[in-house]
Amino acid sequence: MESTVIPLGTAGAIPTRERHLSAVAVQRKGRLLLFDCGEGTQYRFLHADLNRARVDAVFITHLHGDHLYGLPGLAATIGQLQRDRAMTVVGPTGLQRFMAAAAGVSEQEMPYGLDVIEVQPASMQDAVSVYETDEFVVTARPLVHRVPTVGYRLEEKPRRGRFHPEQARALGVTDPHDYGRLHRGESVTLRDGTTVDPSQVVGPVRPGVSFAYCTDTRPCDGGRALADAADLLIHDATFAHDLVDQARETGHSTAREAACVARDAGVNRLLLTHLSARYEDASDLVDEGRSVFPSTDAAVELRRYVLDPREKWGDAPTESASP
Repeated sequence: MESTVIPLGTAGAIPTRERHLSAVAVQRKGRLLLFDCGEGTQYRFLHADLNRARVDAVFITHLHGDHLYGLPGLAATIGQLQRDRAMTVVGPTGLQRFMAAAAGVSEQEMPYGLDVIEVQPASMQDAVSVYETDEFVVTARPLVHRVPTVGYRLEEKPRRGRFHPEQARALGVTDPHDYGRLHRGESVTLRDGTTVDPSQVVGPVRPGVSFAYCTDTRPCDGGRALADAADLLIHDATFAHDLVDQARETGHSTAREAACVARDAGVNRLLLTHLSARYEDASDLVDEGRSVFPSTDAAVELRRYVLDPREKWGDAPTESASP
């Protein structure tokens, strides 16, 4: 049931030797979601030991190349991997035209089916559901950048409460099949006629975990709404705050501003991303963010962040991890 967030690229518009262009994978039950797809993203899949053919959906924030140019190549590669189910691609208006212009990867040309969905940030008043399964939903809201931009929130639907087998045994339930029935919400009648109700052995419904992705953007209402009480927020922090004027001019955020969004939204943890190439070391940006919101770190590429407040954050694999 774990959902794991894996930053694949944390650079600003210019990649460096240590930072790659924007992309974040979310892995759940062997399936993958991808948020942004900068140039070279499929190579980052190899370094992270992730199977590209398992990508169910891609969510593009805006049509700047450092968030988008890897998409045609990824789509074409997946087409060579004998995929037999459609992949959804979501992004602002203009995404369909971009994909149609890329040789061989239009909706009509993909052997596995490519479902391109466009959203219109300028006309969005509330959150829009852009992708949904039985277990989670992805919503979009408009952000504030130089071009139409959306941010995304992945939220699991409420989960069943925890089953307490020791309480069930105390009530006389010993059959493992009855354990499953009780956990699914069904009452069980024992041989002596006693009825055991699920409420006696199953805890309260648990809210699902949540993840918000907001880049490139100025601090804005859309970003704060996406981040509301999220377990993990990944937010644009292109500049330190001494360059706040440049951040305003270019439609980005400073580390301090990202931390203010996290604090105001009540998130559990903030990871800074889209870091300018001028910062070889992100420690000053992290210190700036922590002065406002202590649970701030720079996103570490290839590190696995488990979306469960009970779990510890994962360790980063080495760059030489087997593909």
